[in-house]
Amino acid sequence: MTSKSALWARFQQHYTEFPSLGIALDLSRVNFPDRFLFTMTRPLQKAFIAMAELEKGGLANPDEQRMVGHYWLRNAALAPTQTITAEIERTIAEVQAFAAEVHAGTVQGAGGKFQNVLVIGIGGSALGPQFVAQALGQPATDRLQLSFFDNTDPDGMDRVLAKLAGQLGRTLCVVISKSGGTPETRNGMVEAEAAYAQAGLDFAPHAVAITGHGSALHRTAARAGWLKSFPMWDWVGGRTSETSAVGLLPAALQGLDIAGLLAGAKAADEVTRVPEFKRNPAAQLALMWYFLGEGRGAKDMVVLPYKDRLELFSKYLQQLVMESLGKELDLDGRIVNSGLSVYGNKGSTDQHAYVQQLREGVPNFFAVFIEVLQDRSGPSLEVEPGATSGDFLSGFFLGTRTALYENGRQSITLTVRDTSAFTVGMLIALFERAVGLYASLINVNAYHQPGVEAGKKAAAAVLSLQNEAVAHLAKHPELSFTAETLAAALGKPDEAEAVFKICTHLASNGRAAKITGGQGTAVQFSALV
Repeated sequence: MTSKSALWARFQQHYTEFPSLGIALDLSRVNFPDRFLFTMTRPLQKAFIAMAELEKGGLANPDEQRMVGHYWLRNAALAPTQTITAEIERTIAEVQAFAAEVHAGTVQGAGGKFQNVLVIGIGGSALGPQFVAQALGQPATDRLQLSFFDNTDPDGMDRVLAKLAGQLGRTLCVVISKSGGTPETRNGMVEAEAAYAQAGLDFAPHAVAITGHGSALHRTAARAGWLKSFPMWDWVGGRTSETSAVGLLPAALQGLDIAGLLAGAKAADEVTRVPEFKRNPAAQLALMWYFLGEGRGAKDMVVLPYKDRLELFSKYLQQLVMESLGKELDLDGRIVNSGLSVYGNKGSTDQHAYVQQLREGVPNFFAVFIEVLQDRSGPSLEVEPGATSGDFLSGFFLGTRTALYENGRQSITLTVRDTSAFTVGMLIALFERAVGLYASLINVNAYHQPGVEAGKKAAAAVLSLQNEAVAHLAKHPELSFTAETLAAALGKPDEAEAVFKICTHLASNGRAAKITGGQGTAVQFSALV
């Protein structure tokens, strides 16, 4: 076990404050040797160069001829063309103006001044706004209350609509989809339209789109006369879209400080451009991830923010990190199956959940602690002599970190001063840059997601097979089929398992009949009569 004096010396060596960001990074609980930083000097410089080229407008996805420019969103002057600069500045101004009109009641619904926002999106188009809403929101004083359709689960949508029952005439819908063809978002939009119609309301005067120009959603919004369309550019990926209209519009409608959010992201971008390990917090994170995961994601990253407002941060980072870094091929076309698994919740809740395993179980992880210095906006009472609830939270954080390290579990500690809009924007940009630098270190493309597209294609094939199965059952209402006989009748005998699952689902929802008598996979299905 490292002595306290030796650990203090290491802390002094590997603790760095970044005053312009209001943060500090402590790497002392990562057992990297001094030589590690020297050996990584050249790869890190290469990563800095790659990032600089990306920000200048280099093609991140040559196969798609697509740039990656989420950095320009908080400093439009850096965009490679004046047209893009003007579009970014105009969009921010339009977001602020529209939110002001909604707050003033100049733009309102059939029931009067808007009180609620229903955000319909998936992935980053929902995770980012959800994280920011929880991190910065104050339900008692928010200008509008936010709800989300973030999946294509009918029951989940019913629960949200039940909460909004009788309020749809004062609920603004924000539909977010770059292409307009994302099934989950399209389904949510259709369900929302049906709910408005059932309430005797026209959907269009309550709807706003955030989408690509000329997309299916853009055309729908224009044809139906929706209130407004905001742009979603092809050079902004969903998981890096929080500082675009995707995140700014819901936040502005909620009444949050989007100028502060953008300022924090811009400040983090400026600091994390510095091509020097000691002066760049994103570089420090990236190199520690590389060391701890042996350059191949050999260990999971457990994110432990000791603040309720940051509870969704680990979920947000899960998509940002895993979708960006989980790749089968590297940039040279070699099979590498890279990745970095992320999970977490919040402290000290996790101490009563899985910290037991972290300390004494499989050592297949490293922790990223996030310490927030400010307990609350006002003074705290003492829950026992000399100690507040915040003191206990801080004590649990320090104790857990010590307990893990004493048992050979390594960790990074990120300390922030508060959970202001500036800090939240800074955290978003900090981890975006860390992901980009780490991707360069392991030689993968962080800005495409072929695995996601493969899943979408497979789902489309299942739905096509379902249509064929339903049509065949309807054509032969007098007959019943096992999954095998139905698959064979469709000319697809290899799809018997998929047919079984499809028909079981249909029967469970009253859309096909399940014939009694058979068991297991021998059960028979027929059309409803």
